[in-house]
Amino acid sequence: MNVILFDDTFTKGLLPLTFTRPAGEIRVGILTIRKKWEHRLQTIASYKTQDYLQAKYPFIPSESSLWINGACLPDQTLVEQVRALEEGQQLVATNDRLIAYRGGELPSELIESNIDATFINYPEDIFTHNGVELEKDFDIVTENRSSAPISDTNTIVGSGRIFLEESAKVEGAILNASNGSIYVGHGAEIMEGSLVRGGLALCDNSALKLGAKIYGPTTVGPHSKVGGEVSNSVLIGYSNKGHDGFLGNSVLGEWCNIGADSNNSNLKNNYAEVRLWDYETERFRKTGKQFCGLIMGDHSKCGINTMFNTGTVVGVSSNIFGSGFPRNYVPSFGWGGASGFSTYQLRKAFETTALVMERRGLELNEVEKDILTQIFEMTSENRFWETK
Repeated sequence: MNVILFDDTFTKGLLPLTFTRPAGEIRVGILTIRKKWEHRLQTIASYKTQDYLQAKYPFIPSESSLWINGACLPDQTLVEQVRALEEGQQLVATNDRLIAYRGGELPSELIESNIDATFINYPEDIFTHNGVELEKDFDIVTENRSSAPISDTNTIVGSGRIFLEESAKVEGAILNASNGSIYVGHGAEIMEGSLVRGGLALCDNSALKLGAKIYGPTTVGPHSKVGGEVSNSVLIGYSNKGHDGFLGNSVLGEWCNIGADSNNSNLKNNYAEVRLWDYETERFRKTGKQFCGLIMGDHSKCGINTMFNTGTVVGVSSNIFGSGFPRNYVPSFGWGGASGFSTYQLRKAFETTALVMERRGLELNEVEKDILTQIFEMTSENRFWETK
């Protein structure tokens, strides 16, 4: 079965996270959306996405493929409906959004349907659905497997589900899985003094540092480090919030770094509905949520003691520093803070990115450079200071 995850026009709602990846590479729960579908369908998927991303995320065509919306979260019922599709048939959600189709190319015309499906439409949907997805992923990742032994140096509260991979290290922590499962991946570590109230997905080769305080449902993607206080947030991977400070109801992309003692607000002082910057309409959008914190695109960073207002959106490869609250929308390749911004030029951005990736044993190759160059050019009109 040739499976292709496709991005539709709604994927723009997931910016800035989808500047650098197809929707299917977003992590919700333990797994990315692609990994969820691959596991349930027992196959490997490719992508049909933005042209400038295809070199990194290849497209494998076929005379007949199973096309699946990359922003759609699978469950067992939906997977069975997708499997049952015959040539030329499609599944359409109740909101007239295409879920899946079997054929050589995507259909040009939708057939009316009435299938219930859950989509990740906006960044805040990631932490909103994280708890349910974490439990679903826990089921499929640990199916017919036993956890590694849990050291008696830890304090276990309640009788909830805790699963440690064989190479995981957990010592001297308090683990409470009463309200959500706790999964600790290969090579991951929960250091002494950490307080964890699940759900928690600590993915491969990631760490909770000494005395971390975690409120679920929270996901720490692979090769990430987290310290301080974190609540209902998702780090997609390769990102660090290594020190004290609060991160709540937030999503960080890859290669982000949060400086020591930095904090975000996730609740307005007047308890009003939070609004987030919308890239498509170029205005702030009502989220319908009272709790919503920081959305940060890949390769962005902030200095020590940075204070983020409720509902702040930071684009790709921005560097924020200085006293005061920065704007609650920082365009991609912004350099500065509350006192103003200048443009983080590509050459400088490449230098920093290469050093950061080298620390993880990876290289900033020409494919990655081309993607960042394209984003730099695409987002030039958002950098308001360039037009003054």
